[in-house]
Amino acid sequence: TDEIMQQEIRPLVAVDIIEQLHRQFAILSGGRGKDGAPIITFPEFAGFSDIPDEDFLNVVTYLTSIPSLEAASIGFIIIIDRRRDKWSAVKASLTRIAGAFPGNLQLVFVLRPSRFIQRTIADIGIKLYRDDFKMKVPIIMLNSVTDLHGYIDKSQLTRELGGTLEYGHSQWIHHRTAIENFAMTVKTTAQMLQTFGTDLAETELPNDVQCTEELLSAHTDHHSKLKDELKLAVKQGATLLTCIREPVTRSANSKLSPDELENVATVERLLAQLDETEKAFDQFWTKHHLKLEQCLQLRHFEHDFREVKLILDNLMEAQAGFADIGDSVTRVEHLLREQKQLEEKGQEPLEKAQSLALHGEQLIQNNHYAVDSIRPKCVELRRICDDFTNETKKKYDILGKSLELHKQLDKASQWCEAGIYLLASQAVDKCQSQEGAETALVEIEKFLVTAKEHQLSNPKEFYNQFEMILTPEIQANAQRILQKLEDVQEMFDKRQVSLKKLAAKQTRPVQPVAPHPESSPKRASPKITRPA
Repeated sequence: TDEIMQQEIRPLVAVDIIEQLHRQFAILSGGRGKDGAPIITFPEFAGFSDIPDEDFLNVVTYLTSIPSLEAASIGFIIIIDRRRDKWSAVKASLTRIAGAFPGNLQLVFVLRPSRFIQRTIADIGIKLYRDDFKMKVPIIMLNSVTDLHGYIDKSQLTRELGGTLEYGHSQWIHHRTAIENFAMTVKTTAQMLQTFGTDLAETELPNDVQCTEELLSAHTDHHSKLKDELKLAVKQGATLLTCIREPVTRSANSKLSPDELENVATVERLLAQLDETEKAFDQFWTKHHLKLEQCLQLRHFEHDFREVKLILDNLMEAQAGFADIGDSVTRVEHLLREQKQLEEKGQEPLEKAQSLALHGEQLIQNNHYAVDSIRPKCVELRRICDDFTNETKKKYDILGKSLELHKQLDKASQWCEAGIYLLASQAVDKCQSQEGAETALVEIEKFLVTAKEHQLSNPKEFYNQFEMILTPEIQANAQRILQKLEDVQEMFDKRQVSLKKLAAKQTRPVQPVAPHPESSPKRASPKITRPA
């Protein structure tokens, strides 16, 4: 039903009745009456009465559809040229026109048969049969074209009617078909653009880079082809406009007929419509293309985000695995080297993450449609970068404290060992003399001067300084060394007391004892009285 209705609604075009038009039994020369009424001429045509009713109706309907609505509303002027025919032909023409003319009639001019007998019969016939023609407009019988010129200016009549209006039927048909073809091209192009625009509007954006690139490429190619179609259509219209204006461009004295001027206006209107359609399409395409490009940017951003985040998550996991703070200087130094390697390994991913976050912020500044998707990812990237950096600094701080702790413990332990060795190296027999005791005391005092450099701080300060890294093992080791320090210090204290006593004894005055008379004249050796 829809197809039938469309066929009924679709107006006639020249190509549909091209053969009937070429028979030239009715023409629209382009001339106008004094009030602007369009003129349709029925030239002499021998087989007029043999024309099928459908062909006649189609041609007349088509001709009356060409002038503008404004001109058609004035009413058509019909000129029937039957100068070489008989009254019967005049009667048949009037009857057919009266019964089938689809337009608004204003006047009917009849160039009666030129032969005397037929003219007389025509005069009588028109009086007798006027009412039979059922025409509500005047029918004016004319003897010659000179009489016609009294009603219509010669410039609006063709040469066949004694006028000066240039008219070529083949060219007229060519122009009509060209204009209608161009109108159909404009309509088809507009429909193609509308269909493509609808497809674009209904297109779902892909979720991956490859599909988005393929869609962007396909839409861009289709857009380029449609733009080429538009260019061809514009070129077609411009060429047609040049052809219609050709008489004026060829001769300055030539003027276009009102119908030709209407043809020019029609083509210009179609060109303007085409231009508006192209502008609207370009505007829509710009928005769609931008959205596709932004979609591709988003898919690239999401792809890069997933890759970078996976690397950063692995880095964070590896960093979380560095829980060991070391149990010796060697171990801590090894852990510091590993931490340095991890930091260097993370340098490139961190730079990529920062760069990607910056790129995401640029997309947001450029009014990307997916701001709500991009911004959280930028925040996430910066958070992970900050977490890795802060955690790295924290690891360095902890390992630095651990290294300092173990170095202090090692120094303290080494000091204890050196102190024990010093005490052990002081021979007891040498310390019995004053000189030996004083020498040993000096050695001890010199060694004790280094205690501040090698010993640990007092226990309270020590625990406050290293509380954050004191594991049970490290605490036990520290307590052991602290106890060892205390023991060594006590050993030094005892040794100092002993040596000081020995040195003090050697400095007491010795009382001389007189020799007994019976003793030998030899000098007796002095004796040192030892206290109990």
